[in-house]
Amino acid sequence: MAAKTPLEVAQYTAQTGMKKAQYPASSVLVLSFLAGAFIALGFLLDIRVIASAPAEWGSLVNLIGAAVFPVGLIMVLIGGGELLTGNMMAVPLATIARKLSVGNMLKNLTLVTIGNFVGALFVAYAFGHVLGLTGEGVYLAKVVDMAGHKLHDGFLQAFISGIGCNWLVALAVWLSYASDTMSGKVLGIWFPTMAFVAIGFQHVVANMFLIPAAIFEGHYSWGQYVMNFIPVWLGNLTGGALFVAAAYWVVYLRQAEPKVKPEVATSNEAVETEARAMWSKQA
Repeated sequence: MAAKTPLEVAQYTAQTGMKKAQYPASSVLVLSFLAGAFIALGFLLDIRVIASAPAEWGSLVNLIGAAVFPVGLIMVLIGGGELLTGNMMAVPLATIARKLSVGNMLKNLTLVTIGNFVGALFVAYAFGHVLGLTGEGVYLAKVVDMAGHKLHDGFLQAFISGIGCNWLVALAVWLSYASDTMSGKVLGIWFPTMAFVAIGFQHVVANMFLIPAAIFEGHYSWGQYVMNFIPVWLGNLTGGALFVAAAYWVVYLRQAEPKVKPEVATSNEAVETEARAMWSKQA
């Protein structure tokens, strides 16, 4: 089977969200550290590619940077990682479908937020500041300019921008779940992610790299960052949980789940069995 139907994706995502929330805390923190670092590396690649591009290229520069940024999310979803924006869709869907408690959902999102922040901060400091990849010349100018644009948004603007971002990023995760092939997953991830970057929406984990990278070079403050973090985090949660998870739950999972293809049912049962076994070990 090359691709799942939307119904099958909804069922698979709910099972995956349940499994994610039942990982041991140590595993969540390690995987979320990796995911934060991967997204930061994708953003670092974006900056290194476009910083010296001629101004005459106009918005084409944004498209070029957006086209390389998805490398980070590809590494997360195929290589393995726990990314906050993806979990803001999958884990709430499992909660809405009554496979998880609200408390377990909040615990998972909190742990992933911490791990993502540490991973992104590591890349910003070690590779950006110490190695100098974001601290010199045109690269520093680009980091400061991009961070300034993020911080310029007021609370409502940043919140709405966060919704737009995770509507697209959560759909990238959704499309990757739909495919059973490596190439299909890459294509499913690539285009929605490229779209959010090209548009300029705010991604809470990407900002965990960008704004601290500017702060490490003596620009802006941690207080300004916190005032950006809060609305973007809430906006990303709204985009993933409401505009993707809740919307598809209403369409596909609100009623008693209909029968699915045997191979999908078997896959879902295996995920649920594995999650329950892991949970019993923790208990």
